[in-house]
Amino acid sequence: MITVHHLEDIVEITLGGPRVDSVVAPHLKVELEQAVINAPRKIVLDLAAVDFMDSTGLGVFVSLLKKLGPNGAIAVTGVQPAVLRLFQLTRLDSLFRIVDDIPAARALVRG
Repeated sequence: MITVHHLEDIVEITLGGPRVDSVVAPHLKVELEQAVINAPRKIVLDLAAVDFMDSTGLGVFVSLLKKLGPNGAIAVTGVQPAVLRLFQLTRLDSLFRIVDDIPAARALVRG
């Protein structure tokens, strides 16, 4: 479901898509939590393969952000139009940094 690359100061996580919904969310949450154990608190999430997400999927990402604590950062890239609309409707686009590509996401979480 996910592919994880540990860079020196960033964890890059690519979701295999195409849906992040109530069926997938519990398993995804476990995978994400395992991916960030003892890892840097800076995460790049690549959602390019995800064309549908519901509120349970967003909940997984909010939970991950909370686990990272105040020094954590998540940049989201590859967001498809339908998924972007969900981020905007829930106003979570102000909480998650949404950018166009992976290099921009890396630069953003590095500060």
